Amino acid sequence: MNIKTNPTLLAVSILCLMTGTAYADEGITTPQNESSAIQSKIEPSDSSDAITNVVVTGVRGGTPRTVTKSTVPIDVISNKQLLQTGKSSLKEALGAVLPSFNVPTINGGGSSYLVRGPSMRGLSGDQVLVLVNGKRRHNTALLNNLARVGAASVPVDLDLIPLSAIARIEVLRDGAAAQYGSDAIAGVINIILKKDDSGINSESSLGQYYKGDGATASEGIDGGIKLGSDGGFAHFSLNARTQQAWTRAEDATGQLYFKLPNGQPDPREANRSGWGKEYGLGGDRTFSTAYNLELPIDDKTFYSFSTLSYREAFKDLAHRLPTDLTALSGVAGSPFPDGPQARRLLTEIDYQSAVGLKGKTLGWNWDASTTYGRDQDKLESSNNANLSQGLNGPSQFSLGEQFFSQWTNNLDFTRAINIGLQKPIQASFGFEHRWEQFEITAGEPLSYNQGTWVVPSGPFKGQQPQPGLISVSGITPADASTADRNVLATYLDLNLPLTSRWDLGVAGRYEHYDGDVGSTTSGKLSTRYEFIDGWAVRGAISNGFHAPSLAETAFSSTSTITSVVNGNQVRNLTKLLRVDSPEAKALGATPLKPETSVNYSLGLTAEPIKRLKLTADLYQIDIDDRIVQTSILKGAAVSKILQANGLQPNLAGQYYTNAVNTRTKGIDVVAEYLQPLDEYGQVKWSLAFNQNTTEILDLKKTPAALASLGSGYSLFDRQQQLDLTKATPKNKLIVSGNYSIGDWAVNLAFSRYGKYTEGAVNAVDDRTYAPKWITDLDVAYKLSEKATFAIGANNVFNIYPSEVGIKAWAGTYQYGMFSPYGFAGGFYYSRLSLKF
Repeated sequence: MNIKTNPTLLAVSILCLMTGTAYADEGITTPQNESSAIQSKIEPSDSSDAITNVVVTGVRGGTPRTVTKSTVPIDVISNKQLLQTGKSSLKEALGAVLPSFNVPTINGGGSSYLVRGPSMRGLSGDQVLVLVNGKRRHNTALLNNLARVGAASVPVDLDLIPLSAIARIEVLRDGAAAQYGSDAIAGVINIILKKDDSGINSESSLGQYYKGDGATASEGIDGGIKLGSDGGFAHFSLNARTQQAWTRAEDATGQLYFKLPNGQPDPREANRSGWGKEYGLGGDRTFSTAYNLELPIDDKTFYSFSTLSYREAFKDLAHRLPTDLTALSGVAGSPFPDGPQARRLLTEIDYQSAVGLKGKTLGWNWDASTTYGRDQDKLESSNNANLSQGLNGPSQFSLGEQFFSQWTNNLDFTRAINIGLQKPIQASFGFEHRWEQFEITAGEPLSYNQGTWVVPSGPFKGQQPQPGLISVSGITPADASTADRNVLATYLDLNLPLTSRWDLGVAGRYEHYDGDVGSTTSGKLSTRYEFIDGWAVRGAISNGFHAPSLAETAFSSTSTITSVVNGNQVRNLTKLLRVDSPEAKALGATPLKPETSVNYSLGLTAEPIKRLKLTADLYQIDIDDRIVQTSILKGAAVSKILQANGLQPNLAGQYYTNAVNTRTKGIDVVAEYLQPLDEYGQVKWSLAFNQNTTEILDLKKTPAALASLGSGYSLFDRQQQLDLTKATPKNKLIVSGNYSIGDWAVNLAFSRYGKYTEGAVNAVDDRTYAPKWITDLDVAYKLSEKATFAIGANNVFNIYPSEVGIKAWAGTYQYGMFSPYGFAGGFYYSRLSLKF
């Protein structure tokens, strides 16, 4: 492991871990003397009874709380609930059960095609902190540089955590930077791994869309064994998933080819099918493994967990017209006479390992751990060409590799202290050292260089193709870079039970980043007051931050970006510029600052009758200095600046900047009721609703360097503003009933997705999509004590988004791109569950 870090910090971190006094954690700790009691409350791991679930997220030490007794809103999603969605992707499964969580079907180009970033409460995926067993999860190495929803984000890729390893997921819907550090602006997703110490479980599923494409198969198997005689365990999990590509393109329209010399149409005009294969999702094969173990050793407990994933994915890129220069019409031996359609390929290896020791000393429960995670992505392209080198070159290219590594050393202390209140207070404090590195390496020279070949004949005779590849270019040596940093943090967290009905929480955190980020301080005050038995009000106020990712400061690449202008698709070869590059500075770029936030929440919890739980929470999130991608800066003046700095002619530019201040307001409502029907079984009713709006409070002025180039330049244009504020559903409602009787279990869910807008630079090109109801059904029958068979369907009634998209010549985009419920129509599946 090649770690580039401050030698003093490295030595201190290792010494502290060896002596049991390391830098500390974001983590959720479970005091040693309470672990068995907590385990009994939350097991078995497949329990789907969210009404009685106990949560540990947001609670350090002490006694875990039920959902309604928490001072902030928390959702608990069991493994069984995830399986009943019929989704084999963790991101899509969460989108099916959480109203504030959404995943767009297509989120732009580049690697955003392959690893779609989610949003929570309308905010970007990397404004949500992801934990595994209470420890920070590393982010993906793939920057969503061409994304429309969550542009510039570098989220955690949830799909690389095997579903079979998950016992439950706790989603804290409130700002929590004071407790857990950077990224926890929208909330925290804490993934709790299984702890079963016996038995083997198998989950096999197979399904496809009603249209007969997009076949998806998945296999998950997990099992546990006992370690020692004092409650130790080791649990192992394996998942394999394959998804075939699907497309919803219709036949091409209009004139595709140049007319023949006699003025007649080209005979190939008669075949217009299969042109728009890019309009859908690509293929994906993912293999993931995990283990989770604990081993008591005298009065201490050793623990460790790890995940390892391998992924191969591809996505067809936009088809070019046969009349495009790249088709080389009239040139003998043209590799793409019908217009090229390149393919983007991804090979990914991702892993995380954590090792820790916890115990009790002088009345303090302590937890020391070290966690290392790394994501490695190899980018390639096939069915492509560097036409500037002529017609006889290769068709597959290495575009470069991206790496992100994160090493975190943690230490937490917690104990109950009696100061004369109704109950002892719970005091927790700790430290953390985190090292991060982002690296991007160059592709092979043919993926980016400039040749001397000139088109010898045809309509484009005498012209020279652009350097690099047709649809996507490789990383150049000038764009290759490495960036790393160290982060030191300390926190204090107090839970004060002021009376038997009134709880108060106070937390504070200080973090220091080396480099340009500097230091940040966050605080949080939360409270809950039960004014009548079963009825309580709760609220919180906190400030937080999200540090610029290393990828946002170090990434640079060249891509073809497609936009819509007056109903026509327009492509611009665009260079994403590093903010510290001379050319970016000449266009007004400045060093990135952390995003800072202030979160407010006010809620009501109620248990008016037996088995009925109600929560309603209002929230407001103000974020200053949000990091966004600038408009596409193009034209002769920009091209001149870029060319003066050694870049190719006729190039547009973009960079990342702190451009806007926003306010996000909303409400979450959750209701759950367990209805017994005596000899007719029981029904678990659930209603979950989110209303969410984001507005721009302040827009940074166009920098003087950019404004001086002319009046037509905008730092953050209209399309990007709408993508930030209107691209996710304004509201989302999920109503479900889980009916069980004897050996039968039926889960029926109705989800209403509110309207959303795919914006454009010109208002005439905006597309607003109407609300839609989506119905999901899962029917399971217990064949025996060890076998259960289920069939089901997502989107039972085959609902599509409204056809208000812009239908390009290739028959694409009639349903838009952002649909949070997809635009592939209905999907049916079967599932077989076995226990041994």
